[in-house]
Amino acid sequence: MKYGKVLGEGNTATVYEWEKGKVLKLFVKGYPKSAVEREFLNVKSINNMSFAKPRAYEIIDCEERVGIIYERVEGESLLDWVLRTGDLQGCAGYMARLHKTVVQNRVNNVPEYKEFLRSNLLKAPSANIMIGEGILDILDGLEDGDTLCHGDFHPGNILLSNGYPIVIDFMNVCRGNVLYDVARTVYLVQFTPVPTDVVDSETFLELKKTLADLYLMK
Repeated sequence: MKYGKVLGEGNTATVYEWEKGKVLKLFVKGYPKSAVEREFLNVKSINNMSFAKPRAYEIIDCEERVGIIYERVEGESLLDWVLRTGDLQGCAGYMARLHKTVVQNRVNNVPEYKEFLRSNLLKAPSANIMIGEGILDILDGLEDGDTLCHGDFHPGNILLSNGYPIVIDFMNVCRGNVLYDVARTVYLVQFTPVPTDVVDSETFLELKKTLADLYLMK
């Protein structure tokens, strides 16, 4: 089937209309199929868990690219919503309530969070310095756990559909201590770089910090 119009676009994939009630998340050409398969398996592992998310149906090959067929969710990203409304309190409330429903789940058939962190640390440009400073020993000393961690939980990966938040993007799903997922969200909200097209970067940084603080409070 030929895909329809573009519904959303990110760094690694574009989301297109598909048949009724479904969308195609089509990854960029050359994106590793193993990574797509990992996301698909992650979603299949949590399909039946009781929090708001789209279902995944199948992996397909399309024009030398790999994609996943997902359930279609109508809505606006929470990031677009908070930028449009300026309602940081409301955004933090949506985030916290949804995140609580995610991390109440227990799971054992997804990667362990320390494996994810270790892999990324070893790929970092400063890997030798960090290893010399004992970063892997610190990692090994962190608490284990079987809490479901989304791994990429931030306003850009939450859709508002008729006033209800729904989480998307499951590439970094893992299991571990609940505080890992909370800390990861704070990092993504507060400490990631300001977009280059933002005019007043200082104000934007302050908004990011305020949102992270409100999220933690809630």
